[in-house]
Amino acid sequence: MHNNDVSRITERIQELEKASSAGRLILAVDGRCAAGKTTLAARLQERLGCTVFHMDDFFLRPEQRTEARYRQPGGNVDYERFREEVLLPLYRGADSVTYRPFDCKSQTLQAPVQLRSGRVNLVEGAYSCHPELTEFYDLRIFLDITGEEQMERIKKRNGENAATVFAAKWIPLEELYFKTFDIRNSCDMCVGSCHEMTAHEKS
Repeated sequence: MHNNDVSRITERIQELEKASSAGRLILAVDGRCAAGKTTLAARLQERLGCTVFHMDDFFLRPEQRTEARYRQPGGNVDYERFREEVLLPLYRGADSVTYRPFDCKSQTLQAPVQLRSGRVNLVEGAYSCHPELTEFYDLRIFLDITGEEQMERIKKRNGENAATVFAAKWIPLEELYFKTFDIRNSCDMCVGSCHEMTAHEKS
């Protein structure tokens, strides 16, 4: 993640903080797999002290993984539970948020975790800008990456076998979601190929 990108995003958030009368902000970082969403969230947390929520904690439980659900664009995540357990409490001004993260390795819900609401609250992960969730956000950021670089990063991060699964299953589900809801163009800011801020930056 280029420092210039992080600095420009940080400045945008600080501008929103100054203009906000709500007392807190809720932001989303969506984008393609391996584009750097988690890295950006960590960098912003270092700079702003924001509270970070991960969409990976809300992937579907085994009993939810039906063919009908997977046919829904963006249906690969339990956005209903995320809305109820995280976004609604934040939006209503709760001092803290409690939820049970889903663990992909064990395929089970873990013990409840409690995170204190921050002045800036950042939602990180694919599907975070699902239409059922966007009404709660003050800023939406999209991270883009080329297909070639995406596969290189996945192979390095997850290995060759996992990369094959990503290419065959998970990436097509993400792309269906991005295309159906025009996620990239609906966001307020866009970082292209995880390095250069694109011309698409809404005022």
